[in-house]
Amino acid sequence: MSHHLFVLSPSDTPLYSLTHQSSRPAPSTTSPLAANLPTWSTSAFAGTLTALSGASSAPQRNNDGVVRGGGQDRHVIQMIANASLDAIEDVMRKENTMYLKAVDKFNEWTVSAFITPSNTKFLLLHDGKNDDGIRSFFMEVWELYVKTALNPFQTAHTPIRSAVFDGRVRASARKYL
Repeated sequence: MSHHLFVLSPSDTPLYSLTHQSSRPAPSTTSPLAANLPTWSTSAFAGTLTALSGASSAPQRNNDGVVRGGGQDRHVIQMIANASLDAIEDVMRKENTMYLKAVDKFNEWTVSAFITPSNTKFLLLHDGKNDDGIRSFFMEVWELYVKTALNPFQTAHTPIRSAVFDGRVRASARKYL
């Protein structure tokens, strides 16, 4: 299973993003988009259908040792995250909690959100159901975000480029997701 975390500023500027591949076995999925098309028509659009269905493309190493692929669906993932911002705003008006659980769904992808008191948004795209783990992950990432924001060398509303922050978020993802 894969998870995609996005941290957005109050003005929806990206501050941090992470793609995490879980060690848990992923359920086998078929593309619902390809099910309605004849087999001859899916070959030309196989990459697009795979990306839109939520499946991630596997990275491949060429003869020079350079890794290519693996991120071909990155733009689709970003589109899903951006499209869910309106749904998050609607849920924020109705509920008075920080953890908004699943606020949007696109094919197999579910978008869970966490809103801080300063209106910073944490979005997690995932394809499984693990509410307790996701909540714990968001709480730990929030604590790490606050510690990073209090750093006098970190400017507010600018991308987070701290290797320590990145390492701790990755460790938290391995622990809870």
